[in-house]
Amino acid sequence: MGRIFKFGDGISTDAIIPGRYNVTTDATALGKACFIEARPDFATTVRPGDVVVGGRNFGCGSSREHAPMAIKATGVQVVIARSFARIFYRNAINIGLPVIQCDTLYDAVRDGDTIAVDVRSGKIRIGDLNFQGETPGPVAFAIMEAGTLLDLIKSKGWAAIESQEVAR
Repeated sequence: MGRIFKFGDGISTDAIIPGRYNVTTDATALGKACFIEARPDFATTVRPGDVVVGGRNFGCGSSREHAPMAIKATGVQVVIARSFARIFYRNAINIGLPVIQCDTLYDAVRDGDTIAVDVRSGKIRIGDLNFQGETPGPVAFAIMEAGTLLDLIKSKGWAAIESQEVAR
C-alpha cells in the first residue's frame, strides 16, 4: 500500500528532473531533485512504496535515463500512467523502474489516495475499486528483478533479453 502522487498530462523528463541536475548519475542526488520544479515538496514527502500516477504522454522530452532514475531513487514502487512517452517507458524498464499503463485509473483517483498495486499482474486497487493495468512483460520483469538491464546481462547473459522466455 502506498499513497498516490498524481500528475497531469505531458509531464516531461525536465519536469521530473530539470537539466541542471543531470550532471550526475548518483541516484541519491537525482532523487533529492525529483519533481523539484513541478512539485517542490515531492522529494521530501514521498515514501518508499508510494505511487506516481500520470496522465497522457508521461515522460515526454529527452531520452536521458536520469528521469526514471530520479523517480526510482525516491522509493516510488511504480509509475502508472494513461500513456507513456516511448523512450521514457523503455528507459524506466532498463533501469528497473516498474511502469504500468492504465487509462481508466486516472479519472478515478486523487492525489493522496491510498493504492495497492501488484506490479507483476497489473492489478490495482483503490478502496473498493479495481483496475487492470497493462504490464511490460516477462523480459521487463526479469530486468526489474535483476535491478537494471546491465545487471540482468551480467547475471544471465544476453540470452536473457533475446528470448521471449526468461530462465529463472
